[in-house]
Amino acid sequence: MPKAFQTFQIKPKLPKELAKLHDLSYNLLWCWNHESIELFRRIDRELWFQTYHNPVKMLGKVKQDKLNQLALDEGFIAHLDRTYNALQQYLTDTTWFETTYGKMTDAKIAYFSMEYGLTECLPIYSGGLGILAGDHLKSSSELGLPLVGVGLLYQKGYFQQYLNADGWQQETYPDNEFYNLPIHPENTEDGSPIMVEVPFPDRTVYARIWRVQVGRIPLYLLDTNTPENSYEDRRITYQLYGGDQEMRIQQELVLGVGGMLALRKMDKHVHVCHMNEGHAAFMALERIRHRRQKDKLSTEEAMEIVRAGTIFTTHTPVPAGIDKFPPALVDKYLSKYIESCGLTRDEFMSLGRTNAPSAESGNRSLNMALMALRMTAYSNGVSQLHGEVSRKMWHYIWPNVPLDEVPIGHVTNGIHTHSWISKEMSELLLRYLGPNWYRKPADQSIWERVEKIPDVELWRVHERRRERLVAFSRRKLVDQFKRRGAGRREVENAIETLMPDTLTIGFARRFATYKRATLLFSDFDRLKKIVNDSERPVQFIFAGKAHPKDSEGKEFIKQLVHYARQEGMRKHFVFLENYDISIARYLVEGVDVWLNNPRRPMEASGTSGMKVIPNGGLNLSILDGWWCEGYDTDTGWAIGAGEDYDDSDNQDEVESKGLYDVLENSVIPLFYDRSSDGLPRNWIAMMKASMKKLGPQFSTNRMVKEYTEKFYMSANTNWNKLSEDKFARTKELVAWKNYIKSHWDEVKIVKAVREQKETQVGVEINVQAEVVLGGLKPEDVVVQIYSGPLDTDLNIINSTCRTMGCDNKHQDGCHHYIGLIPCEESGLFGYSVRVMPSHPDMLEKFGLELMRWIDV
Repeated sequence: MPKAFQTFQIKPKLPKELAKLHDLSYNLLWCWNHESIELFRRIDRELWFQTYHNPVKMLGKVKQDKLNQLALDEGFIAHLDRTYNALQQYLTDTTWFETTYGKMTDAKIAYFSMEYGLTECLPIYSGGLGILAGDHLKSSSELGLPLVGVGLLYQKGYFQQYLNADGWQQETYPDNEFYNLPIHPENTEDGSPIMVEVPFPDRTVYARIWRVQVGRIPLYLLDTNTPENSYEDRRITYQLYGGDQEMRIQQELVLGVGGMLALRKMDKHVHVCHMNEGHAAFMALERIRHRRQKDKLSTEEAMEIVRAGTIFTTHTPVPAGIDKFPPALVDKYLSKYIESCGLTRDEFMSLGRTNAPSAESGNRSLNMALMALRMTAYSNGVSQLHGEVSRKMWHYIWPNVPLDEVPIGHVTNGIHTHSWISKEMSELLLRYLGPNWYRKPADQSIWERVEKIPDVELWRVHERRRERLVAFSRRKLVDQFKRRGAGRREVENAIETLMPDTLTIGFARRFATYKRATLLFSDFDRLKKIVNDSERPVQFIFAGKAHPKDSEGKEFIKQLVHYARQEGMRKHFVFLENYDISIARYLVEGVDVWLNNPRRPMEASGTSGMKVIPNGGLNLSILDGWWCEGYDTDTGWAIGAGEDYDDSDNQDEVESKGLYDVLENSVIPLFYDRSSDGLPRNWIAMMKASMKKLGPQFSTNRMVKEYTEKFYMSANTNWNKLSEDKFARTKELVAWKNYIKSHWDEVKIVKAVREQKETQVGVEINVQAEVVLGGLKPEDVVVQIYSGPLDTDLNIINSTCRTMGCDNKHQDGCHHYIGLIPCEESGLFGYSVRVMPSHPDMLEKFGLELMRWIDV
């Protein structure tokens, strides 16, 4: 096939009266603004669906005659002006961040993610991680954070799914047409593309920069499919999560190293970098190299300042889910880069190597999550339970630190409310909650007004969305059957599948085996009896993709399809192919119940069930991930009581029975319990309780505020403090740390005594300790009493720490410390004494991984 001699771009010719459509189509605010969506639908409703809700592509396909007619349509022009003015108002309004922290004209925070799920017409996401990243940017825009996003622009993105006649998943990889997407190529003044040069072994890989404007937030995406690269290097950004380990390390180099280079190219000199998973951990290397070169810092000094401005969010509750690169790949791709950072190979590899006493301890690969943990001052899991799981998983990094003090916190995930709520429900809430609901979706006091919504109105809106979900599912099912070459009768049956007034339960997510998509079918006869109850029928809609290399996940999908074909199930069960944002939106807006049954505790957070909350849907879930925090008896249903199992087969058996019991005894009776006016009053009461309590809590507006208050502003302040006066405090801190490490072996707690063995509630126990500090001074350390109730093995639990004071008395090199233990309740308690390094500029409490306990 002949290649083009030259390229040129054809743009739609918009009449001057419609010129504002260009700005509207290229700012993704439209994808969560119902007024904007209605405007684009108004241009050509059918074309809007054909172009997969892509305003840029649609405007390029609309006939010129139609555009000329619209330019003369006073109603349309009024709608256009109103929508455009709303965008301008949005971009200039005073935001929460500006009100709270003042105006910052330059971006201070960079958010790195391997994928972003922003809208269905920009398919550069695979699942929950990407959807969360997209929602993070949208809420950052609403709150006005000085933040930019960094990612990769994939030529083929993630795969498109279809099933063959036997129900086996097949994959296709259609190209993304970049010039027909709502993205901008970043060019120089002369129109040539802005490129970054990423150092690879024996060559340079070039990456072009594209921008997606997400409200107020720019998202910069790197693309290696450019003529300056070889064929192999052009393929680096072809597929999301495609290829082998070598392809993955190449992608992560472009994301991390190339991402930092791109920010500087765009004159974005950020202080704070946030890694959404460990894929971008090589970003820290580039920051170290840059600080060494630009500011003439030593490697240790550069690492210190980089840690001060880095946040790491882990989404992985099991070691098997983390990227690991063998030494040979690290040597091939990073040896020269490591050298430019002033590190030896062993020093670098030690950042990502584990010494855990497990089967993994023999694996000397570079663990990207471990490296990310060691290169950041702030780290967190994505739910309260996941924080606990993460502390256990990484405890070996800090062996002397008690488990509950392992420095990994949590910020529970949320959803961008306005992206996932239906237009009808949004209008209903606006009517009864007031305009502040739209501006402050995380404000609990505003959501309390849900009680004011008349039951009949709330139920009518919900029923309308269920009807639309059923109609949508039927159309999808007919298309699926036709594509597979199904017969006329099978296609006709698809038209009658599902009923608009039947209890509808949704299950849609990535088909990883731990999510147990087939748990519902553990007792098929019992399930058939449930769904075929003539008076209280139930129907299920499933959707989801298995990773192309996950045969077990594909087998789950095949089993589901075969179950759905059996007599008595066809009208009650459907599997929708090619799960994406569009399908997800119909599901979360229309289902009555969202089902989630992962194998606890392997669901780090899970956000799909959060999306039904503002739409009035209810959750039925294992107590895992976010549901541990969201569940109450009036907000939904729990399967089990949060038990942990050693035997997974036993767990599946117990929890499948629990699922059936909850359906038969609680969910179904409540849904079909109708008052004399036909309304399920008790069900509606639960809908309202769920919306009131959980709507503001599980919002990314709340989540992003929490990141800002816990991490972003602290990291920015510390960066500023440590970088002033040519990094004077950084240099002093590094020198202090080296001094501490060289003298730590001299530190010892030689004695600790308390006044009495027994006491009463309300009394304080006096504890005294003698500590040898050697070459250190009392201001170099903190001495603490670690106390709490005891378990049966005399381990301290539910601990508290209190700092002891040094009275400056010392004899024979021993310093005397005094502290108190308040006795606030009865029982058997214990205490210990410990000493740790302490410096006012040391951000990581256990960063030196040095701690001395009194010998037991």
